[in-house]
Amino acid sequence: MKQLNRITFDPKVMGGKPCIRGMRVMVGTIIGLLAEGYNFEQILKSYPYLEKEDIFAALQYASFS
Repeated sequence: MKQLNRITFDPKVMGGKPCIRGMRVMVGTIIGLLAEGYNFEQILKSYPYLEKEDIFAALQYASFS
């Protein structure tokens, strides 16, 4: 559950949708990329400010939703 602290909700950022560490990257974006077949390395290359743990946190959050 420690990774879930990487998921933030702020009405001023992306309308309060779950985001990664307060950035304008939504959990849904990460999950959508994975569903489309992107691997971790491709996502991290596209979003260099993300960390591998952010992707794990998005997956963990999605598994509870």
